[in-house]
Amino acid sequence: MSFDSSFPALMGIAVLVVSGFASEGRAEPPGKVTFLIDSRQAKPISRYIYGTNTGDDTDKAMGWGNIPLNITSSRMGGNYWTPYNWENNATNMGHDDSNQNADILGGGDVPGEAVRLGIVGAHSMNAAAIVTVPICGHVAADKIYNGDVAKTTNYLSTRLRILVAKKNAPFSLPPNPGDAAVYQDEFIHFLEVKFPRAWDDPVKRIFFTLDNEPDLWSESHPALHPSKATYDEIRKKTIAYATAIKDVAPKALVFAPGTSGWGAMVNFQDAPDGNGQDFQSWFLQRMKEAEVASGKRLLDALDFHWYPEWNGSGVLDAPDDNSDANAAARVQAPRSLWDPAFTETTWITEGFTLGPIRLLARVQQKIDANYPGTKMAIGEYSYGGGGHISGALAQADVLGIFGREGVFAANLHRFGSKNQAFVHAGFKLYRSYDGANGTFGDTSVKAEMSDASKSSVYASVDAGKPDRMVVVAINKTSGTLRAKIAITHTVRFAKAELWRLTGVSPTIARIQDIPIGTENSFTYVMPAMSATTLVLRP
Repeated sequence: MSFDSSFPALMGIAVLVVSGFASEGRAEPPGKVTFLIDSRQAKPISRYIYGTNTGDDTDKAMGWGNIPLNITSSRMGGNYWTPYNWENNATNMGHDDSNQNADILGGGDVPGEAVRLGIVGAHSMNAAAIVTVPICGHVAADKIYNGDVAKTTNYLSTRLRILVAKKNAPFSLPPNPGDAAVYQDEFIHFLEVKFPRAWDDPVKRIFFTLDNEPDLWSESHPALHPSKATYDEIRKKTIAYATAIKDVAPKALVFAPGTSGWGAMVNFQDAPDGNGQDFQSWFLQRMKEAEVASGKRLLDALDFHWYPEWNGSGVLDAPDDNSDANAAARVQAPRSLWDPAFTETTWITEGFTLGPIRLLARVQQKIDANYPGTKMAIGEYSYGGGGHISGALAQADVLGIFGREGVFAANLHRFGSKNQAFVHAGFKLYRSYDGANGTFGDTSVKAEMSDASKSSVYASVDAGKPDRMVVVAINKTSGTLRAKIAITHTVRFAKAELWRLTGVSPTIARIQDIPIGTENSFTYVMPAMSATTLVLRP
């Protein structure tokens, strides 16, 4: 792989330069790879990429069964948050359960309590909270679980409540349940009262995401929004609700539009007013115009969801298929995020890209061309394989890619069975490799591998602390790989501490240290289908 020329260099430092290893592109013998690491080229890693989604009974405690992921952000998102009524914590189940109102998000009858508890939980773990602000148009009026609300006469006024961005009147806490609507700026005011320092706290922050997968509202919530959403509708609603948020909390960051996948990114799932325009580009242009008109930025991060389609056997959405073919495809799938030499076999590449997807670079190019300075957020993603080593390797690969490619926030979503032990282990390689919250560094440094189909490597340092480098090395193959590792850095390292994950168990094992030569080079033999966190020290 090659790093983009925008990857900044650290200037004015003395380095130990190592030569003599295979350069990129040179063919390696079978079972061998080369890793070249160079700290002269480095950039910060956003702390918010190590996030998860929460919101149902299986995912409580921001760690899925109290597994200590040491997360950095928690998103309260998903279909159940689109109809969320903050005044009484009611929601509607939509297509997931016959459009029934329900009491599933917790919080009792205390206004905003379902959200407040989620924020408290996130902050208790030093994680930011990403709060969904519904914008669809209606929310649940009650929690009576008695069948499809659309079968009730005048259900829009009896079983649902109208949603309004701005109250244009004094706020009331608690809110008045007898007034005409549910006001979202009043909701933001409620959160500002409860968490007054959350807008600029670097750790215990609150971000806002506008609804969830609006391109699918007519499918996920037909009682609330029976017709397909349009480009212009989402433009108007984004401007209205983002303005309402910023008027109350000017420092708050807003993520939107939280689209569902590739089809939504390019044409908003065939919205009737698309007219062949790329949706993300069009949306960014409209948000730039809105900033000019309003005098303030309303969109801080372009938000989208990503669930890979390709599994190599023609079967889509198979998170628990751990056959050899599917496992092999799963560990290759993260390459579609970045690799200009990798083309997956799906409807996306056959009907749209006609070649490599390079998702993150593609989205970044749209941002740079249409609304520079907008961040990138991935509200949901999953590569499946929760109970298999291939899921761990894909997860570890993805986290390394997010950090290297400059993603601002990302939130893993459980996809498939409740057994997520290996996916969690892949997460821990960056956030708790030693079981005591040992972490990857906060600064990504250039790391090249000779063959991206066989392996991946990611390297990091901590800003201002050059005496520790953390590397994550991944073997995607079914055989051992002998990795020659050469490092260019300001410090001469003496040893590599190794924490290794294999398919034997989702427990990360501490193995014997490896001595590092005088030229900051060494060899590490990686077991088949494994990932290792290497902590380099003088």
